[in-house]
Amino acid sequence: MGFFANIFKKQEKLEPFDIGRLKVDIHSHLIPGIDDGAQDMDQAIAMLAKFERLGFKKVVTTPHVMTDSFPNTNKIILDGLEALRNEAKKSGLKIEIDAAAEYYFDETLMPKIANKELLTFGDNYVLVEFAFHSKPQFLEQLFFELKAKGYRPVVAHFERYMYYLGAIDKAEAWRKNGVNIQINLNSLSGQYGPEVKKQAERLIDAGAFDFVGTDCHRIEHLILLEENLTNPYIHKIGNYLVKNLVI
Repeated sequence: MGFFANIFKKQEKLEPFDIGRLKVDIHSHLIPGIDDGAQDMDQAIAMLAKFERLGFKKVVTTPHVMTDSFPNTNKIILDGLEALRNEAKKSGLKIEIDAAAEYYFDETLMPKIANKELLTFGDNYVLVEFAFHSKPQFLEQLFFELKAKGYRPVVAHFERYMYYLGAIDKAEAWRKNGVNIQINLNSLSGQYGPEVKKQAERLIDAGAFDFVGTDCHRIEHLILLEENLTNPYIHKIGNYLVKNLVI
């Protein structure tokens, strides 16, 4: 009886992970009205207040830069950042706010790299993303050009690219070549589907990642994260962060 009792014994529930241990979120969409994130200042301030309550000390917000959908310039982003900082200060928030960008790999990105026009975070990191369903060409050239100009590429939400699902060998190869991998925390909640969740778990099991981020577009994303803090993979990320992760 003891044997079967052990088989069916309910797994002990973990306490919620203290997500504030991450200190900094490096992927979000908080500047109002310039992409598909916060649509007005009230939404942005509500999200920042939630970040602060969760224990984050800093956010690096990363608006989309996409020629067809969100043709944001450095001026648009930095002016938006200043307005957001001012409103956050008026609201009594203490959280530090900075901005970079999430650059979509389209025909305008290579010229921006050549002219060294990219907004970065930390030690010259640049967040880049690709089409989710159609595998892009010339990725190796993109990474080469970024590194040649002194940038440190970070691939946003690797687990969400449909053409890489089921294996993480590409992520592992890129990391060996100086390309960083970022995971969305809410991928672990199943927000993007079970296959994406499994891919994120593969990356974590292998330690094949360098950054995690909320990719917060609306306050519901932070609420979902808070509800998922007992997830063992969130705990595993936290343990890995303490030892190895560059923040």
